[in-house]
Amino acid sequence: MAYNEAMHPALGRVIDNIEKVMVGKKDVAVLSLVALLADRHVLLEDVPGVGKTMMVRALAKSVGADFKRIQFTPDLLPSDVTGVSIYNPKTLEFEFRPGPILGNVVLADEINRTSPKTQSALLEGMEESSLTIDGVTMQLHKPFFVMATQNPIEYEGTFPLPEAQLDRFLFKLRMGYPTINEELEVLSLAEKAKPIEQIEAVMTKEELVTLQQQIKNSFIDDTVKRYIVELVQKTRKHPAVYLGVSPRGSIALMKAAQAYAFMMGRDYVIPDDIQYLAPYTLPHRIILRSEARFEGKSADQLVEEIMSKTSVPVQRKLSR
Repeated sequence: MAYNEAMHPALGRVIDNIEKVMVGKKDVAVLSLVALLADRHVLLEDVPGVGKTMMVRALAKSVGADFKRIQFTPDLLPSDVTGVSIYNPKTLEFEFRPGPILGNVVLADEINRTSPKTQSALLEGMEESSLTIDGVTMQLHKPFFVMATQNPIEYEGTFPLPEAQLDRFLFKLRMGYPTINEELEVLSLAEKAKPIEQIEAVMTKEELVTLQQQIKNSFIDDTVKRYIVELVQKTRKHPAVYLGVSPRGSIALMKAAQAYAFMMGRDYVIPDDIQYLAPYTLPHRIILRSEARFEGKSADQLVEEIMSKTSVPVQRKLSR
């Protein structure tokens, strides 16, 4: 069954395809596809075994993308991510051996287990869609999508992501445990075969890139833009906040809303889109004061509070 009958047909097929292997994770699938359409990236934070890797692989297979996996470890080097130039004694020249960052859909598994130096190897690619090696800049293949994962429980031997890198992720998502019925269905799917091997591409990379260009035409009214700015401004002025959402966060929320509106079969953004996406887009860009954290407050609660106290723009009738 389709996620939404009004959804763009091609994108609806992608969601239905992912649902064949991911039970009860429809919202995560939709938000991941929104980020891919918006040419942005996703951070998945959850405990092991809930399907983070499976989600990325299912998304990559559904859009016919080249999937690469980077298993981050403390001894991983930046060149292990970007690639390295190796001297060839036969040709007497250096030859570039590309790293996994040159894939279309890149899984950065347990990204917080490697050093900040290696983590930063992803920064240029995530922001500029390019890579500079030995002074030479090359464009990454389109589409380019990073889905990073991290375990929120084990902190020993990990390196927390710096604010500059967190800001590069459009969404920070959590998978959550399945319900009893969902877990029973998972067991049934995995009983005789690996579900991920049963799905095939329902879209080509070229079609996806075309859709990425089309979402830029999604209309967003000035009143909705002001609504975004008001939400972001209030995160900077809140007494519990040490560092609020940056202008990059405002742009991220707007781009996400354009992609989500397009996905839902509309060529315009409505305030409901902002309300749905803000809790996934803004909290990881906020740093609370130590007093607020000591009192048990969270960035998620703060965003909900700000949204409840901010007036929502009323949709106006457009004259034809």
